Amino acid sequence: MKVPFLDLKAQYETLREEVQTAINEVLESCAFCNGPAVKRFEQSFGEYVGAREVVCVNSGTSALHLSLIAAGVGPGDEVIVPAMTFVATAWAASYCGARPVFVDIDETSYTLDPARVEQAITPRTKAVIPVHLYGLAADLAALRAVSEKHGVALIEDAAQAHGARYDGRHVGTFGRTGCFSFYAGKNLGAYGEGGAIVTDDAALAARLRALRDHGQRTKYHHDEIGFNYRMESLQGAVLEVKLRHLPAWTQARQRIAGRYLEALADTDLVLPAVPPDREHVWHLFVVLHPERDRIKEALQQAGIATGLHYPIPVPYLDAYSTLGHQPGKFPVAEKIAAQCLSLPMYAEMSDAQQGHVIAQVRKAAGP
Repeated sequence: MKVPFLDLKAQYETLREEVQTAINEVLESCAFCNGPAVKRFEQSFGEYVGAREVVCVNSGTSALHLSLIAAGVGPGDEVIVPAMTFVATAWAASYCGARPVFVDIDETSYTLDPARVEQAITPRTKAVIPVHLYGLAADLAALRAVSEKHGVALIEDAAQAHGARYDGRHVGTFGRTGCFSFYAGKNLGAYGEGGAIVTDDAALAARLRALRDHGQRTKYHHDEIGFNYRMESLQGAVLEVKLRHLPAWTQARQRIAGRYLEALADTDLVLPAVPPDREHVWHLFVVLHPERDRIKEALQQAGIATGLHYPIPVPYLDAYSTLGHQPGKFPVAEKIAAQCLSLPMYAEMSDAQQGHVIAQVRKAAGP
């Protein structure tokens, strides 16, 4: 039996008619960019996460970039980011001319360690960006306390965590802004690229809307240097349809994760842990094993696709070699990068498919 890592086609088959209707409405309207479909999705997504303002953009990376600009980050400033994340978290700081300051992660949640964050803050620090990695919220209470104590902006990278909660409240609503990605493979994915910034600050949202549209609040009146970061209406239409299904998809992912946790509990794998104050949405189901590559190969031979998220900590990427970070500085991130393996995880996975994965993982990992 072959099991894909992600099956977007299976998801599409369940939505075909709804999606085609929504797309046709955009085509008939000829409002192809920032049109009514985008505005409707902004309202719906705001209601979903519990934010007063939603500003849709063309990617999660753009959401982070604009959030830092609006927080006043510029050349010479520092932005604290986790050593274990997708590189876009750090790109946003670099785009502003700021220096990304990498901080190691908590060894249980794999999210930004608040104690290490406080140690890394300097007079140049302008923002802290916790990443809700793999779909699990970072320790937002502690991180917000540190940020407020030192007067720096807390900007949430919720690109992998649509619907995740901390202490009963949706992620993305704890910081100055929350940044989401709607890349196709996300729990809530567009048919292409997309992103959004959420906030309760109406004035901030107005500036973000201008920044995404060439810096104009009124047509042809460009108040500051802006960007072409607008969302296409086709993506807004698709996302509005898919948002209606997100709660059910989340429940399916949680059920699949629960089965993994139960069935693999007695193996030599290190399984993900979920603190009691957080609700995981399982964008990824990541296990650890010192012989990760051998297990990955065995699963591939059995027809099971897996992923590596992420095999190189960001400070050790060639793009950031000029910062001079040496191996051993981020021990938790380094361990996870060397041992992580992402198992197939998608809401449409059948019991038979998951049963095959479990059987082959148990065979390869061993008790």
